[in-house]
Amino acid sequence: MISGFFFIIWRLAEIITLIPTVGMLAWFVNGFQNANTLTPDSILVLFIVSTLGLAWAFFTLLFYAKSKHSGLFVALVDLCFVGAFIAGVYFLRGVTETSCSNFQSGDFYLSLGEFGYIGVQNGSRWALNINKNCAMLKAAFAFGIMNCIFFFITFFWALFVARNHRKDDKVVVRREVRSRHGSRHGSREYASSPRRSHHSHRSSRQRYYV
Repeated sequence: MISGFFFIIWRLAEIITLIPTVGMLAWFVNGFQNANTLTPDSILVLFIVSTLGLAWAFFTLLFYAKSKHSGLFVALVDLCFVGAFIAGVYFLRGVTETSCSNFQSGDFYLSLGEFGYIGVQNGSRWALNINKNCAMLKAAFAFGIMNCIFFFITFFWALFVARNHRKDDKVVVRREVRSRHGSRHGSREYASSPRRSHHSHRSSRQRYYV
């Protein structure tokens, strides 16, 4: 099926882009936990959405043979992830207003704590290369936008998979019904043939004696 093929291709694209996204954001989350500070919503929201999206994409791809039977449910969940990624990208939108080549000013720089202004002032190991921190967050932001598009595409392909699967089920049912009717008709003809031969045999015997 063409729809199933493209669904798998775009699922692989989601997995390929979400793995580095989860890895980069997990590094930030780990740093905030080690510093005993709360992870900013700008990072935490996209991290949670990316982690759940990666698990969902991997699960539906691994069990594609089963998930295609519930294509409508898969499409609905993918559409929910579209909205979730939009929210995650929205919270991280502040990184687009900064320059990673000179990441030393701005509200977003101040909000990063150990990875920004506070880390630089305290000499934290998490702020040794703040330009790299900015570049990682921009990459996560870009991957988030890409997955908004990817999950919207798989939403449509999941609908096509569900529709094609229903058509295949109808064809199989029709074939089964036809085969049953055909076997019954054949058995009736087979059952009626001995009666006809027996009747013709009796008539031939009667004519012989006359």
